[in-house]
Amino acid sequence: MPTPPLDPKTVVEIDGYLEPDVPNIVKRYDLFRQWKDTIEQHEGGYDNFTKGYLNFGLNVGKNGEIVYKEWAPNVKEATLIGEFNNWNRTSHPMSKNEFGVWEITIPPTSDGACAIPHDSKIKISMVTPSGARIERLPVWIKRVTQDLSVSPVYDARFWNPPESEKYKFKNSRPSQPKDARIYEAHVGISTSEGRVGTYKEFTQNILPRIKKLGYNIIQLMAVMEHAYYASFGYQVTNFFAASSRYGSPEDLKELIDTAHGMGLTVLLDIVHSHACKNVLDGLNEFDGTDHLYFHEGQKGRHELWDSRLFNYGSHEVMRFLMSNLRFWVEEYQFDGFRFDGVTSMMYKHHGIGAGFSGGYHEYFGDSADLEAIVYLMLANDAMHTLYPPVITIAEDVSGMPLLCTPTDKGGIGFDYRLSMAIPDMWIKLLKHKTDDEWDLANIVHTLINRRHGEKSIAYCESHDQALVGDKTIAFWLMDKEMYTHMSDLTEMTPVIARGLALHKMIRLVTHSLGGEGYLNFEGNEFGHPEWLDFPRAGNGNSFQYARRQWNIVDDPILRYKYLNEFDAAMNQLEEEKGWLSAPQAYVSLKHEVDKVLVYERAGLLFVFNFHSNQSFTDYRVGVEMPGQYTVALTTDEPRFGGFDNGKPGGEYFTTPLEWNGRKNFLQVYIPSRTALVLALVK
Repeated sequence: MPTPPLDPKTVVEIDGYLEPDVPNIVKRYDLFRQWKDTIEQHEGGYDNFTKGYLNFGLNVGKNGEIVYKEWAPNVKEATLIGEFNNWNRTSHPMSKNEFGVWEITIPPTSDGACAIPHDSKIKISMVTPSGARIERLPVWIKRVTQDLSVSPVYDARFWNPPESEKYKFKNSRPSQPKDARIYEAHVGISTSEGRVGTYKEFTQNILPRIKKLGYNIIQLMAVMEHAYYASFGYQVTNFFAASSRYGSPEDLKELIDTAHGMGLTVLLDIVHSHACKNVLDGLNEFDGTDHLYFHEGQKGRHELWDSRLFNYGSHEVMRFLMSNLRFWVEEYQFDGFRFDGVTSMMYKHHGIGAGFSGGYHEYFGDSADLEAIVYLMLANDAMHTLYPPVITIAEDVSGMPLLCTPTDKGGIGFDYRLSMAIPDMWIKLLKHKTDDEWDLANIVHTLINRRHGEKSIAYCESHDQALVGDKTIAFWLMDKEMYTHMSDLTEMTPVIARGLALHKMIRLVTHSLGGEGYLNFEGNEFGHPEWLDFPRAGNGNSFQYARRQWNIVDDPILRYKYLNEFDAAMNQLEEEKGWLSAPQAYVSLKHEVDKVLVYERAGLLFVFNFHSNQSFTDYRVGVEMPGQYTVALTTDEPRFGGFDNGKPGGEYFTTPLEWNGRKNFLQVYIPSRTALVLALVK
């Protein structure tokens, strides 16, 4: 059944300002419809089209035969070589069909075993029209390894463990969380030691921490295999291979299954915005041309990232990328994706040298890359059709309208977008403004400035802010004294007191006011010092900053434990009250002189006093719902490193008199640099 056309009224009902751009939105939707209908008519629909990994690459049949297929239309000869045939370039020739797909079936041995041993090395050897011989790693390969003592180039391996060694999933996926509390993590840095951490260590040591902190989603970074560790996973060479740096594919499956058993949803950071330009172990020049998976010439190159750009208008590239999504969901049981570099995909200028003011003319017309946008629409539509609970998040700095609107309403189909302006705001404030220069109106505007009806993920800092060249929020606040005064055995200095207080307040206001989801980068919950820097030539290949110092939060005499404890309490209260899934907050007060901010969300009353030295007794704040309130959470508790001036509990009764636009008011004591969260008791 053909996909119905888009009703332009649907778009205008969502956002009246889009009316002038309806023709552009209809145009891209029609391109999406054409693709979807083509996939339906010629490929058996999304279900069949996204199973490319069961057809291409190396797959084992019921009788032990191995079928290998590879799309390489430019070459005139192709042979499968490997340890199994002593790298013989003539013994296993492949045949080519009319679509440029090469194929070979290798029968089992006489005793019924696979002719290619498990974990043995393989390649495809090809001859180009010029007569040149080229050898590459199979594109759909599921396992590659690197022996740096021999060469930095990866080896492809035939991953086919015996049944007894295959990991068997035990736990079902958790239901989709209504409130997204995301813990962004990188397996390699998840050890205190100066080395690359493993999947097994993450499963054993880090999953319990994440669960205890109250996060319900893990976002795993740098899992897709990448040639250069210091790229943070953003130079992907092998799209179907889980990074072997951290262990085996079975180890990653165990990690995800264990997380599911703890009720944790697991997302994969998916990099479909570009690919590593490596030839010997990547996709680049796979069949001797520069335009098999990518655009040819300059159009196929990202000048800032020094990488290759996919040709999203190609049928086989679409099969490859959409099957890649399906593979990670099916094979590893991931529950969704954070799509990296979405801004680069959606615009022909890739965001380079382009400022986004919010004007709608910036999103549509000539600058929009319709092929890439349609790919994102198809990817979201397919994944949500095949797996309704799936979660997709877009990393987009541009503010593209309809990004998180369903495709059948003219949108691109993501569930959430990252609110990338929020961390930028916090860093600029800490870098360039004194406390008394903080503009509450601007802070609030940045936190609530999101498109109505489109869900966003708020965060104070992610891996981007921690990477070398910048500092964590804790380091911006306290770097002068973090090495000398973070012990309870030392005096509580003004610098440390300010740092602890503002670290908690920044997190709470971002969590509760900034979006429909919240994200934290691993270690920042307890004020991880310094920055994140991977071993590279520029730092003597040091692991000093490519690890997480869990020892400092586990040390009972250090003050990092206070921030960690607050993070858990904040998440626990959100779990109980559900402010992330509640409608956007109503802000009743932004007092620039008192530095007091007041708002209500999910039946809670949030009161922040950002003043550096002024506390207020019987401060009158407006609230809509009458009744008796109590302090459910305060940043000033001793267990959070506070001074116990603002206490939890207590009885606060409303007075039925309009105040700051609310029907009632109550009076509270709010110490300086303290936040209170009051809950209605009755």
